[in-house]
Amino acid sequence: SSHKDLEPGEFVAGIRWEEERYPEGIKWKFLEHKGPVFAPPYEPLPESVKFYYDGKVMKLSPKAEEVATFFAKMLDHEYTTKEIFRKNFFKDWRKEMTNEEKNIITNLSKCDFTQMSQYFKAQTEARKQMSKEEKLKIKEENEKLLKEYGFCIMDNHRERIANFKIEPPGLFRGRGNHPKMGMLKRRIMPEDIIINCSKDAKVPSPPTGHKWKEVRHDNKVTWLVSWTENIQGSIKYIMLNPSSRIKGEKDWQKYETARRLKKCVDKIRNQYREDWKSKEMKVRQRAVALYFIDKLALRAGNEKEEGETADTVGCCSLRVEHINLHPELDGQEYVVEFDFLGKDSIRYYNKVPVEKRVFKNLQLFMENKQPEDDLFDRLNTGILNKHLQDLMEGLTAKVFRTYNASITLQQQLKELTAPDENIPAKILSYNRANRAVAILCNHQRAPPKTFEKSMMNLQSKIDAKKEQLADARRDLKSAKADAKVLKDAKTKKVVESKKKAVQRLEEQLMKLEVQATDREENKQIALGTSKLNYLDPRITVAWCKKWGVPIEKIYNKTQREKFAWAIDMADEDYEF
Repeated sequence: SSHKDLEPGEFVAGIRWEEERYPEGIKWKFLEHKGPVFAPPYEPLPESVKFYYDGKVMKLSPKAEEVATFFAKMLDHEYTTKEIFRKNFFKDWRKEMTNEEKNIITNLSKCDFTQMSQYFKAQTEARKQMSKEEKLKIKEENEKLLKEYGFCIMDNHRERIANFKIEPPGLFRGRGNHPKMGMLKRRIMPEDIIINCSKDAKVPSPPTGHKWKEVRHDNKVTWLVSWTENIQGSIKYIMLNPSSRIKGEKDWQKYETARRLKKCVDKIRNQYREDWKSKEMKVRQRAVALYFIDKLALRAGNEKEEGETADTVGCCSLRVEHINLHPELDGQEYVVEFDFLGKDSIRYYNKVPVEKRVFKNLQLFMENKQPEDDLFDRLNTGILNKHLQDLMEGLTAKVFRTYNASITLQQQLKELTAPDENIPAKILSYNRANRAVAILCNHQRAPPKTFEKSMMNLQSKIDAKKEQLADARRDLKSAKADAKVLKDAKTKKVVESKKKAVQRLEEQLMKLEVQATDREENKQIALGTSKLNYLDPRITVAWCKKWGVPIEKIYNKTQREKFAWAIDMADEDYEF
Protein backbone atom coordinates (compact mmCIF):
# COMPACT_ATOMS: atom_id res chain seq x y z
CA SER A 1 0.00 0.00 0.00
CA SER A 2 1.18 3.56 -0.61
CA HIS A 3 1.93 5.43 2.59
CA LYS A 4 1.98 8.80 0.92
CA ASP A 5 -1.00 10.64 2.33
CA LEU A 6 -2.21 8.66 5.29
CA GLU A 7 -3.51 10.47 8.33
CA PRO A 8 -1.29 10.26 11.43
CA GLY A 9 -2.22 7.21 13.45
CA GLU A 10 -3.07 5.05 10.44
CA PHE A 11 0.57 4.51 9.89
CA VAL A 12 3.32 3.71 12.29
CA ALA A 13 6.97 4.62 11.94
CA GLY A 14 9.69 2.06 11.46
CA ILE A 15 9.11 -1.38 9.99
CA ARG A 16 6.02 -2.06 12.07
CA TRP A 17 3.31 -0.37 10.05
CA GLU A 18 0.03 -2.13 10.60
CA GLU A 19 -0.43 -2.34 14.35
CA GLU A 20 -3.51 -1.89 16.47
CA ARG A 21 -3.86 1.67 17.73
CA TYR A 22 -4.72 2.22 21.37
CA PRO A 23 -7.49 4.46 22.72
CA GLU A 24 -6.61 8.15 23.06
CA GLY A 25 -3.77 8.76 25.54
CA ILE A 26 -2.75 5.11 26.06
CA LYS A 27 0.88 4.68 25.03
CA TRP A 28 1.50 0.98 25.68
CA LYS A 29 0.01 -2.18 27.23
CA PHE A 30 3.18 -4.00 28.26
CA LEU A 31 6.44 -2.45 29.46
CA GLU A 32 9.37 -4.26 31.03
CA HIS A 33 12.98 -3.13 31.60
CA LYS A 34 15.99 -3.56 33.89
CA GLY A 35 15.98 -0.10 35.47
CA PRO A 36 18.80 2.44 35.27
CA VAL A 37 22.57 2.04 35.49
CA PHE A 38 23.91 4.12 38.38
CA ALA A 39 27.11 6.16 38.30
CA PRO A 40 30.14 4.19 39.54
CA PRO A 41 30.99 4.78 43.23
CA TYR A 42 33.61 7.38 44.15
CA GLU A 43 37.21 6.11 44.14
CA PRO A 44 39.32 7.94 46.76
CA LEU A 45 42.54 9.59 45.56
CA PRO A 46 45.87 7.78 46.07
CA GLU A 47 47.80 8.94 49.17
CA SER A 48 50.45 10.57 46.97
CA VAL A 49 47.98 13.15 45.59
CA LYS A 50 47.89 16.00 48.11
CA PHE A 51 45.49 18.86 48.76
CA TYR A 52 46.95 22.03 50.30
CA TYR A 53 45.16 24.68 52.34
CA ASP A 54 47.02 27.91 52.93
CA GLY A 55 50.27 26.18 51.91
CA LYS A 56 49.85 23.21 54.28
CA VAL A 57 48.98 19.61 53.34
CA MET A 58 45.48 18.67 54.50
CA LYS A 59 43.81 15.25 54.26
CA LEU A 60 40.12 15.68 53.36
CA SER A 61 37.27 13.45 54.53
CA PRO A 62 35.90 11.20 51.75
CA LYS A 63 32.77 13.32 51.08
CA ALA A 64 34.69 16.62 51.02
CA GLU A 65 37.40 15.07 48.88
CA GLU A 66 34.92 13.84 46.26
CA VAL A 67 33.41 17.30 45.84
CA ALA A 68 36.90 18.86 45.74
CA THR A 69 37.78 16.58 42.80
CA PHE A 70 34.83 17.99 40.82
CA PHE A 71 36.39 21.46 41.13
CA ALA A 72 39.90 20.17 40.42
CA LYS A 73 38.71 18.53 37.19
CA MET A 74 37.45 21.92 36.00
CA LEU A 75 40.48 23.94 37.08
CA ASP A 76 41.50 24.84 33.53
CA HIS A 77 37.97 25.85 32.65
CA GLU A 78 36.95 29.48 32.57
CA TYR A 79 34.00 28.58 34.85
CA THR A 80 36.25 28.22 37.90
CA THR A 81 37.35 31.85 37.54
CA LYS A 82 33.77 33.18 37.62
CA GLU A 83 32.74 34.79 40.90
CA ILE A 84 29.26 33.25 40.99
CA PHE A 85 30.58 29.77 40.17
CA ARG A 86 33.17 29.97 42.95
CA LYS A 87 30.67 31.30 45.48
CA ASN A 88 28.07 28.61 44.76
CA PHE A 89 30.67 25.86 44.75
CA PHE A 90 32.22 26.92 48.04
CA LYS A 91 28.84 27.15 49.75
CA ASP A 92 27.84 23.63 48.61
CA TRP A 93 31.28 22.16 49.29
CA ARG A 94 31.17 23.38 52.90
CA LYS A 95 27.92 21.44 53.39
CA GLU A 96 29.86 18.22 52.67
CA MET A 97 32.72 19.00 55.08
CA THR A 98 33.14 17.79 58.66
CA ASN A 99 32.90 20.48 61.36
CA GLU A 100 36.66 20.40 61.73
CA GLU A 101 37.16 20.97 57.99
CA LYS A 102 34.62 23.81 58.00
CA ASN A 103 36.56 25.57 60.76
CA ILE A 104 39.85 25.37 58.85
CA ILE A 105 38.72 25.90 55.24
CA THR A 106 37.14 29.35 55.14
CA ASN A 107 38.57 30.78 51.93
CA LEU A 108 38.47 29.17 48.48
CA SER A 109 41.44 31.23 47.26
CA LYS A 110 43.68 29.53 49.85
CA CYS A 111 42.84 26.07 48.46
CA ASP A 112 45.39 24.48 46.19
CA PHE A 113 43.92 21.82 43.89
CA THR A 114 46.97 21.65 41.57
CA GLN A 115 48.06 18.10 42.42
CA MET A 116 44.52 16.77 42.04
CA SER A 117 44.19 18.53 38.69
CA GLN A 118 47.49 17.12 37.45
CA TYR A 119 46.50 13.63 38.59
CA PHE A 120 43.29 13.75 36.51
CA LYS A 121 45.14 15.13 33.48
CA ALA A 122 47.61 12.28 33.71
CA GLN A 123 44.68 9.83 33.88
CA THR A 124 43.15 11.34 30.75
CA GLU A 125 46.50 11.04 28.97
CA ALA A 126 46.87 7.42 30.08
CA ARG A 127 43.42 6.66 28.64
CA LYS A 128 44.54 8.08 25.29
CA GLN A 129 47.71 5.94 25.37
CA MET A 130 45.84 2.67 26.11
CA SER A 131 46.69 -0.36 24.01
CA LYS A 132 44.23 -1.73 21.46
CA GLU A 133 43.50 -4.70 23.76
CA GLU A 134 42.66 -2.47 26.72
CA LYS A 135 40.40 -0.29 24.56
CA LEU A 136 38.69 -3.39 23.19
CA LYS A 137 38.09 -4.71 26.71
CA ILE A 138 36.38 -1.46 27.72
CA LYS A 139 34.34 -1.51 24.53
CA GLU A 140 33.21 -5.06 25.27
CA GLU A 141 32.22 -4.14 28.82
CA ASN A 142 30.16 -1.21 27.51
CA GLU A 143 28.47 -3.45 24.96
CA LYS A 144 27.62 -5.96 27.68
CA LEU A 145 26.05 -3.16 29.73
CA LEU A 146 24.10 -1.96 26.69
CA LYS A 147 22.83 -5.47 25.98
CA GLU A 148 21.56 -5.91 29.52
CA TYR A 149 20.27 -2.44 30.40
CA GLY A 150 19.97 -0.64 27.05
CA PHE A 151 16.79 -2.36 25.86
CA CYS A 152 13.24 -2.74 27.07
CA ILE A 153 10.20 -4.65 25.90
CA MET A 154 7.36 -2.32 24.92
CA ASP A 155 4.30 -4.23 23.73
CA ASN A 156 5.73 -6.79 21.30
CA HIS A 157 8.96 -5.02 20.50
CA ARG A 158 12.45 -4.99 21.93
CA GLU A 159 13.24 -1.28 21.89
CA ARG A 160 16.49 0.59 22.47
CA ILE A 161 16.59 2.95 25.49
CA ALA A 162 18.15 6.37 24.91
CA ASN A 163 19.89 7.27 28.18
CA PHE A 164 19.90 4.30 30.54
CA LYS A 165 22.92 5.60 32.50
CA ILE A 166 22.22 8.11 35.24
CA GLU A 167 24.35 11.25 35.19
CA PRO A 168 27.21 11.13 37.69
CA PRO A 169 27.44 13.79 40.41
CA GLY A 170 29.39 16.95 39.55
CA LEU A 171 29.15 20.72 39.48
CA PHE A 172 26.25 22.36 37.68
CA ARG A 173 27.27 24.48 34.69
CA GLY A 174 24.09 25.69 33.04
CA ARG A 175 24.09 27.69 29.83
CA GLY A 176 25.22 31.30 29.71
CA ASN A 177 25.37 33.23 32.97
CA HIS A 178 23.31 30.84 35.03
CA PRO A 179 22.83 32.06 38.61
CA LYS A 180 23.18 28.49 39.94
CA MET A 181 26.46 27.59 38.21
CA GLY A 182 28.93 25.86 40.51
CA MET A 183 26.29 24.24 42.70
CA LEU A 184 26.65 20.56 43.54
CA LYS A 185 24.65 18.10 41.43
CA ARG A 186 24.27 15.37 43.99
CA ARG A 187 24.57 11.65 43.41
CA ILE A 188 21.29 10.01 42.42
CA MET A 189 20.45 6.96 44.56
CA PRO A 190 17.89 4.17 44.02
CA GLU A 191 15.84 5.86 46.76
CA ASP A 192 15.35 8.85 44.37
CA ILE A 193 14.11 6.69 41.52
CA ILE A 194 10.55 6.14 40.28
CA ILE A 195 10.22 3.04 38.11
CA ASN A 196 7.45 2.83 35.51
CA CYS A 197 6.45 -0.53 34.03
CA SER A 198 3.33 -2.58 33.40
CA LYS A 199 1.60 -4.53 36.20
CA ASP A 200 2.31 -7.86 34.55
CA ALA A 201 6.01 -7.10 33.98
CA LYS A 202 8.93 -8.25 36.09
CA VAL A 203 9.83 -5.21 38.20
CA PRO A 204 13.57 -4.40 37.99
CA SER A 205 15.39 -5.14 41.24
CA PRO A 206 17.21 -2.25 42.94
CA PRO A 207 20.92 -2.60 43.85
CA THR A 208 21.52 -4.76 46.92
CA GLY A 209 20.61 -3.05 50.20
CA HIS A 210 18.54 -0.35 48.47
CA LYS A 211 14.93 0.19 47.47
CA TRP A 212 13.16 2.26 44.82
CA LYS A 213 11.33 5.43 45.82
CA GLU A 214 8.25 4.14 44.02
CA VAL A 215 7.08 1.71 41.36
CA ARG A 216 4.18 2.88 39.23
CA HIS A 217 2.22 1.54 36.28
CA ASP A 218 1.27 4.57 34.21
CA ASN A 219 0.65 3.69 30.59
CA LYS A 220 -0.32 7.26 29.67
CA VAL A 221 3.37 8.26 29.68
CA THR A 222 6.30 6.90 27.68
CA TRP A 223 9.10 7.20 30.27
CA LEU A 224 10.60 4.19 32.07
CA VAL A 225 12.43 5.87 34.94
CA SER A 226 12.27 9.32 36.52
CA TRP A 227 13.81 11.33 39.35
CA THR A 228 14.01 14.93 40.47
CA GLU A 229 17.36 16.68 40.20
CA ASN A 230 18.34 18.88 43.11
CA ILE A 231 19.41 22.10 41.39
CA GLN A 232 16.40 23.32 39.44
CA GLY A 233 14.03 20.77 40.96
CA SER A 234 13.22 19.61 37.45
CA ILE A 235 12.16 16.06 36.67
CA LYS A 236 14.55 13.95 34.61
CA TYR A 237 13.43 10.96 32.55
CA ILE A 238 14.83 7.88 30.92
CA MET A 239 13.06 7.45 27.59
CA LEU A 240 13.25 5.33 24.47
CA ASN A 241 15.77 5.94 21.72
CA PRO A 242 14.72 8.26 18.84
CA SER A 243 14.77 5.21 16.55
CA SER A 244 11.97 3.53 18.54
CA ARG A 245 8.45 3.24 17.18
CA ILE A 246 6.90 5.51 19.78
CA LYS A 247 9.43 8.33 19.18
CA GLY A 248 9.42 7.95 15.40
CA GLU A 249 5.67 8.20 15.32
CA LYS A 250 5.69 11.30 17.50
CA ASP A 251 8.31 12.86 15.24
CA TRP A 252 6.27 12.03 12.15
CA GLN A 253 3.16 13.58 13.63
CA LYS A 254 5.08 16.76 14.46
CA TYR A 255 5.82 17.23 10.75
CA GLU A 256 2.29 16.31 9.74
CA THR A 257 1.05 19.12 12.05
CA ALA A 258 3.44 21.52 10.32
CA ARG A 259 2.09 20.37 6.95
CA ARG A 260 -1.44 21.11 8.16
CA LEU A 261 -0.26 24.64 9.00
CA LYS A 262 0.94 24.98 5.40
CA LYS A 263 -2.67 24.59 4.25
CA CYS A 264 -4.03 27.39 6.47
CA VAL A 265 -1.02 29.68 6.91
CA ASP A 266 -2.27 32.25 4.38
CA LYS A 267 -5.55 32.58 6.23
CA ILE A 268 -3.70 33.01 9.54
CA ARG A 269 -1.39 35.61 8.02
CA ASN A 270 -4.31 37.63 6.64
CA GLN A 271 -5.99 37.43 10.02
CA TYR A 272 -3.04 38.78 12.03
CA ARG A 273 -2.53 41.57 9.52
CA GLU A 274 -6.15 42.61 10.06
CA ASP A 275 -5.58 42.42 13.82
CA TRP A 276 -2.81 45.06 13.61
CA LYS A 277 -5.70 47.54 13.22
CA SER A 278 -7.82 46.10 16.07
CA LYS A 279 -9.49 48.38 18.61
CA GLU A 280 -8.17 46.16 21.41
CA MET A 281 -4.56 46.60 22.56
CA LYS A 282 -4.42 42.93 23.58
CA VAL A 283 -5.33 41.78 20.07
CA ARG A 284 -2.78 44.10 18.43
CA GLN A 285 0.02 42.87 20.68
CA ARG A 286 -0.91 39.26 19.98
CA ALA A 287 -0.89 39.97 16.22
CA VAL A 288 2.53 41.67 16.23
CA ALA A 289 4.01 38.89 18.38
CA LEU A 290 2.62 36.28 16.00
CA TYR A 291 4.13 38.17 13.04
CA PHE A 292 7.55 37.95 14.73
CA ILE A 293 7.11 34.25 15.48
CA ASP A 294 6.10 33.58 11.89
CA LYS A 295 8.53 35.88 10.07
CA LEU A 296 11.59 35.50 12.32
CA ALA A 297 11.01 32.02 13.78
CA LEU A 298 11.31 33.42 17.32
CA ARG A 299 10.47 31.12 20.22
CA ALA A 300 7.34 31.93 22.21
CA GLY A 301 9.25 32.60 25.45
CA ASN A 302 7.69 31.39 28.68
CA GLU A 303 7.69 33.47 31.84
CA LYS A 304 10.49 32.43 34.19
CA GLU A 305 11.19 32.64 37.89
CA GLU A 306 13.63 35.44 38.59
CA GLY A 307 16.98 34.40 40.04
CA GLU A 308 16.24 30.73 39.31
CA THR A 309 17.53 30.73 35.76
CA ALA A 310 19.64 32.81 33.41
CA ASP A 311 17.86 35.93 32.14
CA THR A 312 16.77 34.74 28.71
CA VAL A 313 13.64 35.72 26.80
CA GLY A 314 11.49 34.74 23.84
CA CYS A 315 8.92 36.66 21.84
CA CYS A 316 6.19 37.07 24.50
CA SER A 317 8.68 38.00 27.23
CA LEU A 318 10.62 40.63 25.21
CA ARG A 319 11.29 43.83 27.12
CA VAL A 320 11.43 47.37 25.77
CA GLU A 321 15.24 47.33 26.14
CA HIS A 322 15.51 44.42 23.70
CA ILE A 323 14.42 46.34 20.62
CA ASN A 324 15.39 49.58 18.92
CA LEU A 325 13.25 51.28 16.31
CA HIS A 326 14.82 53.00 13.29
CA PRO A 327 12.44 54.87 10.95
CA GLU A 328 15.32 54.56 8.49
CA LEU A 329 18.55 52.56 8.61
CA ASP A 330 21.08 51.66 5.88
CA GLY A 331 18.68 52.82 3.18
CA GLN A 332 15.77 50.71 4.48
CA GLU A 333 12.58 52.01 6.06
CA TYR A 334 10.99 50.88 9.36
CA VAL A 335 13.82 48.74 10.72
CA VAL A 336 13.54 46.91 14.05
CA GLU A 337 16.86 46.08 15.70
CA PHE A 338 16.61 43.09 18.05
CA ASP A 339 19.24 42.31 20.68
CA PHE A 340 18.45 39.81 23.42
CA LEU A 341 19.57 36.49 24.92
CA GLY A 342 17.37 33.61 23.79
CA LYS A 343 17.23 29.98 24.87
CA ASP A 344 20.54 28.63 26.27
CA SER A 345 21.74 32.26 26.50
CA ILE A 346 22.42 32.43 22.77
CA ARG A 347 22.39 36.06 21.64
CA TYR A 348 19.80 36.97 19.03
CA TYR A 349 20.89 40.02 17.08
CA ASN A 350 19.03 41.01 13.93
CA LYS A 351 18.08 44.14 12.01
CA VAL A 352 14.80 43.58 10.21
CA PRO A 353 12.72 45.86 7.99
CA VAL A 354 9.06 45.40 8.99
CA GLU A 355 5.77 46.64 7.62
CA LYS A 356 4.80 50.19 8.49
CA ARG A 357 1.78 49.06 10.58
CA VAL A 358 3.98 46.78 12.70
CA PHE A 359 6.44 49.62 13.22
CA LYS A 360 3.71 52.07 14.29
CA ASN A 361 2.27 49.47 16.67
CA LEU A 362 5.68 48.88 18.28
CA GLN A 363 6.03 52.64 18.86
CA LEU A 364 2.63 52.52 20.55
CA PHE A 365 3.56 49.49 22.71
CA MET A 366 6.73 51.26 23.88
CA GLU A 367 5.05 54.55 24.81
CA ASN A 368 5.59 55.67 28.43
CA LYS A 369 7.49 52.51 29.35
CA GLN A 370 10.82 51.95 31.09
CA PRO A 371 13.54 49.83 29.43
CA GLU A 372 12.82 46.92 31.82
CA ASP A 373 9.05 46.91 31.10
CA ASP A 374 7.45 44.19 28.98
CA LEU A 375 7.01 45.09 25.32
CA PHE A 376 3.85 42.96 25.10
CA ASP A 377 2.38 43.72 28.52
CA ARG A 378 -1.07 42.30 27.64
CA LEU A 379 0.29 39.01 26.36
CA ASN A 380 1.79 35.78 27.66
CA THR A 381 2.44 32.38 26.10
CA GLY A 382 -0.78 30.99 27.56
CA ILE A 383 -2.90 33.63 25.83
CA LEU A 384 -0.96 33.24 22.59
CA ASN A 385 -1.14 29.44 22.45
CA LYS A 386 -4.82 29.46 23.35
CA HIS A 387 -5.39 31.75 20.34
CA LEU A 388 -3.24 29.54 18.08
CA GLN A 389 -5.21 26.47 19.16
CA ASP A 390 -8.40 28.28 18.03
CA LEU A 391 -6.83 28.97 14.63
CA MET A 392 -5.79 25.34 14.06
CA GLU A 393 -5.94 22.24 16.23
CA GLY A 394 -2.51 21.39 17.62
CA LEU A 395 -1.00 24.74 16.60
CA THR A 396 1.65 26.21 18.93
CA ALA A 397 4.44 28.73 18.36
CA LYS A 398 6.86 25.85 17.84
CA VAL A 399 4.87 24.57 14.86
CA PHE A 400 5.67 27.84 13.05
CA ARG A 401 9.37 27.21 13.63
CA THR A 402 9.07 23.68 12.23
CA TYR A 403 6.95 24.83 9.28
CA ASN A 404 9.17 27.78 8.35
CA ALA A 405 12.35 25.70 8.73
CA SER A 406 11.06 22.85 6.56
CA ILE A 407 9.52 25.04 3.88
CA THR A 408 12.74 27.09 3.71
CA LEU A 409 14.83 23.94 3.22
CA GLN A 410 12.52 22.74 0.45
CA GLN A 411 12.57 26.09 -1.39
CA GLN A 412 16.33 26.51 -1.01
CA LEU A 413 17.02 23.00 -2.31
CA LYS A 414 14.90 23.75 -5.38
CA GLU A 415 16.78 26.99 -6.02
CA LEU A 416 20.31 25.84 -5.22
CA THR A 417 20.56 22.36 -6.73
CA ALA A 418 21.94 22.37 -10.26
CA PRO A 419 21.08 19.12 -12.11
CA ASP A 420 24.49 18.79 -13.78
CA GLU A 421 26.65 19.30 -10.65
CA ASN A 422 28.66 16.39 -9.31
CA ILE A 423 27.92 14.90 -5.91
CA PRO A 424 30.34 17.02 -3.80
CA ALA A 425 28.83 20.15 -5.34
CA LYS A 426 25.30 18.89 -4.66
CA ILE A 427 26.24 18.26 -1.02
CA LEU A 428 27.53 21.84 -0.80
CA SER A 429 24.16 23.03 -2.15
CA TYR A 430 22.39 20.93 0.48
CA ASN A 431 24.53 22.35 3.28
CA ARG A 432 23.87 25.85 1.99
CA ALA A 433 20.13 25.20 2.13
CA ASN A 434 20.55 23.80 5.65
CA ARG A 435 22.55 26.93 6.59
CA ALA A 436 19.70 29.17 5.45
CA VAL A 437 17.50 27.32 7.94
CA ALA A 438 20.04 27.48 10.77
CA ILE A 439 20.36 31.23 10.24
CA LEU A 440 16.57 31.61 10.31
CA CYS A 441 16.47 29.67 13.60
CA ASN A 442 19.55 31.49 14.99
CA HIS A 443 21.45 28.23 15.60
CA GLN A 444 24.92 29.59 16.25
CA ARG A 445 28.12 28.12 17.57
CA ALA A 446 31.50 29.51 18.50
CA PRO A 447 34.03 28.82 15.74
CA PRO A 448 35.55 25.40 16.58
CA LYS A 449 38.80 25.71 18.55
CA THR A 450 40.64 23.79 15.85
CA PHE A 451 39.09 25.81 13.02
CA GLU A 452 42.17 27.74 11.92
CA LYS A 453 44.36 24.66 12.11
CA SER A 454 42.04 22.42 10.12
CA MET A 455 41.57 25.15 7.51
CA MET A 456 45.34 25.43 7.16
CA ASN A 457 45.62 21.66 6.73
CA LEU A 458 42.94 21.75 4.07
CA GLN A 459 44.62 24.68 2.33
CA SER A 460 47.96 22.85 2.18
CA LYS A 461 46.14 19.82 0.71
CA ILE A 462 44.67 22.15 -1.92
CA ASP A 463 48.09 23.66 -2.71
CA ALA A 464 49.63 20.20 -3.07
CA LYS A 465 46.78 19.10 -5.34
CA LYS A 466 47.27 22.21 -7.51
CA GLU A 467 50.95 21.35 -7.95
CA GLN A 468 50.09 17.76 -8.87
CA LEU A 469 47.60 19.10 -11.40
CA ALA A 470 50.14 21.49 -12.93
CA ASP A 471 52.59 18.58 -13.29
CA ALA A 472 49.93 16.38 -14.86
CA ARG A 473 49.00 19.12 -17.33
CA ARG A 474 52.67 19.51 -18.33
CA ASP A 475 52.91 15.74 -18.82
CA LEU A 476 49.80 15.80 -21.00
CA LYS A 477 51.19 18.65 -23.10
CA SER A 478 54.47 16.84 -23.82
CA ALA A 479 52.61 13.57 -24.52
CA LYS A 480 50.47 15.43 -27.07
CA ALA A 481 53.60 16.85 -28.67
CA ASP A 482 55.10 13.36 -28.93
CA ALA A 483 51.88 12.00 -30.44
CA LYS A 484 51.91 14.72 -33.08
CA VAL A 485 55.36 13.64 -34.24
CA LEU A 486 55.10 9.86 -33.82
CA LYS A 487 51.41 9.39 -34.77
CA ASP A 488 51.37 5.77 -33.48
CA ALA A 489 48.82 3.89 -31.34
CA LYS A 490 51.10 3.61 -28.30
CA THR A 491 51.65 7.36 -27.88
CA LYS A 492 47.93 7.94 -28.54
CA LYS A 493 47.16 5.61 -25.59
CA VAL A 494 49.61 7.56 -23.40
CA VAL A 495 47.78 10.81 -24.26
CA GLU A 496 44.43 9.24 -23.25
CA SER A 497 45.74 8.03 -19.89
CA LYS A 498 47.38 11.42 -19.19
CA LYS A 499 44.07 13.12 -20.05
CA LYS A 500 42.28 10.87 -17.54
CA ALA A 501 44.87 11.68 -14.88
CA VAL A 502 44.30 15.41 -15.39
CA GLN A 503 40.50 14.96 -15.16
CA ARG A 504 40.82 12.89 -11.99
CA LEU A 505 43.03 15.53 -10.35
CA GLU A 506 40.65 18.31 -11.42
CA GLU A 507 37.78 16.48 -9.73
CA GLN A 508 39.81 15.91 -6.57
CA LEU A 509 40.83 19.57 -6.47
CA MET A 510 37.25 20.68 -6.92
CA LYS A 511 36.14 18.38 -4.10
CA LEU A 512 38.73 19.91 -1.75
CA GLU A 513 37.81 23.45 -2.75
CA VAL A 514 34.12 22.76 -2.18
CA GLN A 515 35.01 21.35 1.24
CA ALA A 516 36.93 24.52 2.10
CA THR A 517 34.04 26.77 1.03
CA ASP A 518 31.64 24.64 3.05
CA ARG A 519 33.78 24.79 6.17
CA GLU A 520 34.37 28.52 5.93
CA GLU A 521 30.67 29.29 5.48
CA ASN A 522 29.81 26.97 8.34
CA LYS A 523 32.27 28.44 10.80
CA GLN A 524 29.71 29.99 13.14
CA ILE A 525 26.59 28.06 12.26
CA ALA A 526 25.36 24.90 13.96
CA LEU A 527 23.52 22.68 11.48
CA GLY A 528 22.76 19.74 13.77
CA THR A 529 19.89 21.25 15.75
CA SER A 530 17.72 22.05 12.75
CA LYS A 531 18.59 18.77 11.05
CA LEU A 532 17.43 16.73 14.03
CA ASN A 533 14.52 18.82 15.28
CA TYR A 534 13.02 21.20 12.73
CA LEU A 535 13.45 19.74 9.25
CA ASP A 536 11.03 17.16 7.90
CA PRO A 537 13.47 14.34 7.03
CA ARG A 538 11.30 13.31 4.06
CA ILE A 539 12.41 16.49 2.23
CA THR A 540 16.03 15.32 2.51
CA VAL A 541 15.26 11.70 1.64
CA ALA A 542 13.31 12.80 -1.47
CA TRP A 543 16.14 15.12 -2.52
CA CYS A 544 18.71 12.33 -2.13
CA LYS A 545 16.60 9.90 -4.16
CA LYS A 546 15.92 12.47 -6.87
CA TRP A 547 19.58 13.43 -7.37
CA GLY A 548 21.19 10.08 -6.64
CA VAL A 549 23.04 11.35 -3.56
CA PRO A 550 23.71 8.51 -1.07
CA ILE A 551 21.70 9.21 2.11
CA GLU A 552 24.78 8.57 4.28
CA LYS A 553 26.40 11.67 2.76
CA ILE A 554 23.75 13.76 4.53
CA TYR A 555 22.66 11.73 7.56
CA ASN A 556 25.10 9.94 9.88
CA LYS A 557 24.23 6.57 11.43
CA THR A 558 22.36 8.03 14.42
CA GLN A 559 20.34 10.30 12.16
CA ARG A 560 19.55 7.43 9.78
CA GLU A 561 18.25 5.40 12.72
CA LYS A 562 16.13 8.27 13.97
CA PHE A 563 14.68 8.93 10.50
CA ALA A 564 14.17 5.29 9.46
CA TRP A 565 10.45 6.04 9.17
CA ALA A 566 11.11 8.77 6.60
CA ILE A 567 13.68 6.81 4.59
CA ASP A 568 11.06 4.08 4.28
CA MET A 569 8.17 6.38 3.48
CA ALA A 570 9.33 9.14 1.13
CA ASP A 571 9.93 8.78 -2.58
CA GLU A 572 11.58 11.37 -4.81
CA ASP A 573 8.32 13.28 -5.45
CA TYR A 574 7.63 14.02 -1.78
CA GLU A 575 6.43 17.59 -1.24
CA PHE A 576 6.34 19.02 2.26
